Amino acid sequence: MNAAHEDDTAPPTPLAFRTAVDGLRSARLRPEIEIDPTRPPQRLAPFSYALEATVVDAAAADPENDALADGRLVLLHDPSGHEAWHGTFRLVTLVRAELEAEMAADPLLPEVCWSWLTGALAARGLSYGEPSGTVTRASSHYFGGIGDRPPASQIEIRASWTPREGPRGVPDTAAHLAAWCELLCQVAGLPPVPGAMHGSEGAVVTLPQRRGPHSA
Repeated sequence: MNAAHEDDTAPPTPLAFRTAVDGLRSARLRPEIEIDPTRPPQRLAPFSYALEATVVDAAAADPENDALADGRLVLLHDPSGHEAWHGTFRLVTLVRAELEAEMAADPLLPEVCWSWLTGALAARGLSYGEPSGTVTRASSHYFGGIGDRPPASQIEIRASWTPREGPRGVPDTAAHLAAWCELLCQVAGLPPVPGAMHGSEGAVVTLPQRRGPHSA
């Protein structure tokens, strides 16, 4: 879970953190999502666990270039509580995907992308606090020896929030992971699961399919 706690001198892993990690491991996700554990950050909290995920296009002609979006989700835990979190758990994420140029130019795109995260959490009735984050658009133009490449635009979402703890002092991490994966699929341009994410008027807002795979 956290490499810093694998030696004999480290404090024992709290039951609440082990239970929260078990929730992440047991979550049932959409088949388009490939997810694996990865090395977590070592200095953000006493205990941490991380996952990285990719949304793949099953119909892609080239299996090596079938990624539509990718991301990383980190679960942090400080048994003593954290003043900035207002809780003992924190979820931190990075999500990235390539966009069509006209979508990248949409002035409402950042607000829409942020609403996908908050909407996914609300759709599952999840209670959380202290949300913060950024939505960044970037465009690349190629010159010289790679000048034949078409311009590329990318969206990047960085966010964190405090999942509220349940009766046993453990948040519903499986539901939070499912909400995060819905954000990942929305950014990838996949249609949402029916009834999973809706705007205030009940309409689902999605991005079009990408020109090609995401490149980090």
